[in-house]
Amino acid sequence: MITDKIGDIRLLERNRVEKWLIEQGEQRYRFRQLEEWLWTKGVRSFDEITSFPKCLRDKLSQNFSFISVSTYKIKESKDGTLKSLFSLYDDELVEGVLIISNNRSTACISTQVGCKSGCKFCATGQAGFKRNLHFVEIFDQVTILNKLSVEHTGRPLSNIVFMGMGEPLLNYEAVKESVKYITGKPGLEMSPSRITLSTVGIPEMIKKMGDDNVKYNLAISFHAANDSKRSELIPLAKKYNLKELATAIKYFHKKTNNRITIEYLLLGGVNDLPGDAAELAIFCRNFPVKINLINFNPVKGLDFVNSSKEDTLRFQKILKNKNMIVNIRRSRGIDIDAACGQLAGKSNITE
Repeated sequence: MITDKIGDIRLLERNRVEKWLIEQGEQRYRFRQLEEWLWTKGVRSFDEITSFPKCLRDKLSQNFSFISVSTYKIKESKDGTLKSLFSLYDDELVEGVLIISNNRSTACISTQVGCKSGCKFCATGQAGFKRNLHFVEIFDQVTILNKLSVEHTGRPLSNIVFMGMGEPLLNYEAVKESVKYITGKPGLEMSPSRITLSTVGIPEMIKKMGDDNVKYNLAISFHAANDSKRSELIPLAKKYNLKELATAIKYFHKKTNNRITIEYLLLGGVNDLPGDAAELAIFCRNFPVKINLINFNPVKGLDFVNSSKEDTLRFQKILKNKNMIVNIRRSRGIDIDAACGQLAGKSNITE
């Protein structure tokens, strides 16, 4: 799939790169320096490795390559949210979002070009699926948005959410490898507790996360607590009923002891009725959970409407009366199509 001279240097086995450097007459410390430049400083060009002499940078360029991500366009929301359109090595496009608040900088990262889930309320789901991202393409989004955060706020990223384009659990190995370098050394050394993976809920992969004893957080993009309504909203859910999903979540919690987050998009007249809240409360009794209620963010061509303020508060009250932890989450970046469900990898984001 990737055509290059030897291969993207970050995709090669570490000992292969170290051996090559020694064959060029370099000392072993050069390899440690190279890894720091690649994984801690996040360079995507050998010319950026300023501590190397030009002759060594030239040798690296002649023998290795990158499939790096580049920033194609950036748009800023009136609330300060920044949406970046990323161009990939094969000219495909994905979007990432930097959400800035008083004390946080959160990067929303994509894991696929398009998405297979086909969620009826989501712009990405309507765009279809093209391919998975390589783990270095996921990692590059993080480093780019990290630098953008430093430029705009003077601070690095505080949080990362895999809630952009794509279903992360359908590209799990790449996500897992990217997290290794986001949290590890060499790497960005970010705490796993500041990372959240959001999925529509694929039971066998949630169990795999449990078996891997992941240290980051799990959020379920849920939206209905009965199989019929949920499969209408999330076509992929037709493969997995709620009983299977509950079993997988309980297994994950047993293995990791992590509290799960339920993300519930409120659609006016569709899933915001008292009966919907009661069903959600029953489902959530199966494991420790917190619930985020999310407003529907408009997507061109879709007929859904947002739940009214009155119905949203009623929904929240029903859940709280069932002793549930419930928050109403405010959307950011709506005016630039950067909010949940609005990402589509469009080249016209500055229009």
